[in-house]
Amino acid sequence: MSFRLTAPGGDWLAAVPPLAALDHGPMPARVGNVAFGTASWTDRTLLASRAFYPPAAGTPERRLRYYARHFPVVEVDATYYALPSAAHARAWAARTPPDFAFGVKAHAALTRHPLEPARLDRDLLDELPRELRRKRSVYADELPEAVLAELWRRFHAALEPLRAAGKLAYLLFQMPKWFTPSRASEAYLEQVPARLPGAPIAVEFREARWLAEARRERTLDFLRRGGFVYVSVDEPQGTRASVPPVAAATSDALAVVRFHGRNATAWDKPGAGTAERFGYAYREDELREWAPRLRHLAARTRQVHVLMNNCYRHYAVQNAKDLAALLAEGS
Repeated sequence: MSFRLTAPGGDWLAAVPPLAALDHGPMPARVGNVAFGTASWTDRTLLASRAFYPPAAGTPERRLRYYARHFPVVEVDATYYALPSAAHARAWAARTPPDFAFGVKAHAALTRHPLEPARLDRDLLDELPRELRRKRSVYADELPEAVLAELWRRFHAALEPLRAAGKLAYLLFQMPKWFTPSRASEAYLEQVPARLPGAPIAVEFREARWLAEARRERTLDFLRRGGFVYVSVDEPQGTRASVPPVAAATSDALAVVRFHGRNATAWDKPGAGTAERFGYAYREDELREWAPRLRHLAARTRQVHVLMNNCYRHYAVQNAKDLAALLAEGS
């Protein structure tokens, strides 16, 4: 099974084959020790496109089971907005094959992003001062210390079923663009493993100076010494927020690569929505740039997880399959 691209220069968006054809022996998106997947399996535009899930996959359970027939790894992004529950984690583990792996995005409060008080557990919301409860968003340093500590504890506890099943590949700490290179920032990351024992911590920077050529080796060495997994990125270049596409492994166990699309005009645009920022379908030549980089990573760590975060309509599932096929060509 493969996706078709039209001739260069045309409307090259892939024509997805009939879903009946996908029901029989889908090509696993894995090449050697490189596993491919997407940064969500429940994106609303993907569901609305009807380009991947068959009509029979009409429930969350059936969608995840169907997804896991095509991809060996997925990233959970809902945990960024609201705390996960152990019941959800238990269901994820039960609905996927034994060798399936999950990356889980850390809750906003843990990565110094603003959080929505309305999405907190009711008892935690009640612990907030009245003025914070009324706000649309608050920062972690505005929260009472006891509430913040409980957020860390509950986030860790909820994922125990995934850890117990051996399916928790990493926790994604995607740090905001205002998380700048400094000793204070390094100290913040250094305390994370103690708060989330037993979970591999993957760090993605959104501030370009962390990976500027003059500081790059220092940053990678810091991650290596701390036992962190560096997250390589493909994203628009030429903006103030552009992190360069450095393919590096800081862990012997795992490397993670995330593809955000290349919508340069929207990447650093105030108020740009998710569809505008990430709604990008990669061309074959753009994906092909990463084949040698992925081989480089595969030779330096036991597992490489490649996640497509261009989650708009069928773009992510298509490009994950496309890149797997390109890598397989040279294997």
